[in-house]
Amino acid sequence: MCAICGIIKSDGKIDEKLLFEMTRLMGYRGPDEEGYFFEKNIGLGHKRLSIIDLKTGKQPLFNENKKIVLICNGEIYNFKELRKNLEKKGHQFKTNSDNEVIIHLYEEKKEKCVNDLRGMFAFALWDDKEKMLFMARDRLGQKPLVYSIIGKDIIFSSEIKSLLLYPEIKKEIDFEALNNYLTYQAIPSPKTIFKNIKKLPPAHYLIWKNGNIRIGRYWNVDFSKKIKLRDETEYEELLWEKLKEATKLRLISDVPLGAFLSGGIDSSTIVGLMSEISSSPVKTFSIGFDIEDYSELKYAKLVAKRFNTEHYEFVVKPDVIEILPKLIWHYNEPFGDSSMIPTYYVARETSKYVKVALNGDGGDENLAGYKRYYQTLILAKLYKFSKKIGILNSHLKRAIEKTYKKFPTNFFTRVAGWLKEADDFGFSFAYYRRLISFSNERKKKLYTPWFKNELKNANPLEMVNKLWEENEEDNLLEKMLYTDLHLYLPEVLMVKIDIATMANSLEGRSPFLDHKFVEAVASFPPELKLKGKTSKYILKKKLDGFLPDEILTRKKMGFSPPIKEWFRKELKEMLKSYLSDKKFTQRGYFNQKFVEKMLKEFSEGKRDWSHGLWLLLVFELWCRIFLDGERI
Repeated sequence: MCAICGIIKSDGKIDEKLLFEMTRLMGYRGPDEEGYFFEKNIGLGHKRLSIIDLKTGKQPLFNENKKIVLICNGEIYNFKELRKNLEKKGHQFKTNSDNEVIIHLYEEKKEKCVNDLRGMFAFALWDDKEKMLFMARDRLGQKPLVYSIIGKDIIFSSEIKSLLLYPEIKKEIDFEALNNYLTYQAIPSPKTIFKNIKKLPPAHYLIWKNGNIRIGRYWNVDFSKKIKLRDETEYEELLWEKLKEATKLRLISDVPLGAFLSGGIDSSTIVGLMSEISSSPVKTFSIGFDIEDYSELKYAKLVAKRFNTEHYEFVVKPDVIEILPKLIWHYNEPFGDSSMIPTYYVARETSKYVKVALNGDGGDENLAGYKRYYQTLILAKLYKFSKKIGILNSHLKRAIEKTYKKFPTNFFTRVAGWLKEADDFGFSFAYYRRLISFSNERKKKLYTPWFKNELKNANPLEMVNKLWEENEEDNLLEKMLYTDLHLYLPEVLMVKIDIATMANSLEGRSPFLDHKFVEAVASFPPELKLKGKTSKYILKKKLDGFLPDEILTRKKMGFSPPIKEWFRKELKEMLKSYLSDKKFTQRGYFNQKFVEKMLKEFSEGKRDWSHGLWLLLVFELWCRIFLDGERI
């Protein structure tokens, strides 16, 4: 793992000192080595976390005649196979680095080289002969890459804060991006919180030449290509074969590695596979809170005992007031997934023992692990029934709306409200609506008239509708999975794990996100992923006897910290202080009367606004740090 950044000018000299500063600002992502390349109007910087080829893997890397130069953040897991084939074609390698294969693949295939790469990566390659910059990002968005176009120049980096050092990049907020943040708890690509900084989306490449850029997509998951095997056992074996291979590839390392172990099915499965493959006990790391309802340590212990791991567990009472500003600085833009806190802590403690940690990320999105999938399928059946008998007429919908406003937390009015939303806006909205804090209706109350006018009726949920339609299969479950694989997984979960690990100079690896595994599972019939109420059906069937029964039958817990309790105790004063301060009000985005109503209803226990208040608090702290320049 590393940090990369660069400046490519169409004309003029590179400010070398500025590139040094941009690179070194991300030193925690790569504390072991740094390297630079300067030539005329080109400057490339690299900070390295040494994982493979500790002696000769320093970057930038070059081809034989030094006309192609590469900087890369990531790992190419199939590099040995690729190198073997490239050497047969006459390519000469100067290092044992996995990243060097990218250069020689590019010589063979130009931009199509990315199709052969199996891994997580964000890289930039300068082709001096063509006077062209080629950048690409991995298929599922595990590694970040942001850039800015200034005139005919391009400036890029692993992180936004690095780009902000460039004098011509202004700190102007993108209002639609802020609106998206309050919808998705993160800002989906290609936008960032700043107008003139963009994210390269997952599975995309970017070519810059003569001041012009071209962006293209090179991969997508396809649910239409189904395979037909004889019985469920054959599907089990294929799934296991692909997942075991993906895990084995991610054990390649020249430094100590281990695994995050939450005690959930996905992380437990990876630990079990690692134990089968490894000749020595696997190091496992678990974290718990001092509030038992939020701790999974007892389940992690069961798995550690089953596989005889070298187990480490940490019970933390987070100093949220101290850690939150630090995390907001690391995340670069407003990021509202509160599980970034425990993820950061487990990464911090793990980094004291190893430099690489495998995890179970991606299991839920591939194999329908979230409860919302089953619930949505049930509600869809109820919707069809209600349409058949004519319940959802206009008079009744108005009655439902009035009742819902009075009793928004009542189970029956929530179900009725969902049916109305499905009828008014379609299933895509009705599905994703359950993942957001501020609906468009709530935003009408939250936003000031000025801010509503600036947004000009922008609808952030249009990207959900677009994803919903992109997957042309009629199966509702697969539409949900496709949407989450393109939105929730890369834009929330992958951002969370990348920042939490790299802030602690730790590399995270995710076998469930191996694209060969993802493609294989997409080819399975949907009923093998969710069968009745049983999520991850085909995986659980294979795990029977492999994992302890308590792990297979336990209720899904998630990794969320006790935000509600914190807002009533240690964060109570901080919350009120920041959201009532004139700085917050004068930014002009939010209706202070509605914010005060949220605070009052929450403190009196009338309504749980904890997640919405969390998003507002994070945004205000972000403004203080990145816009006001405060040291909190």
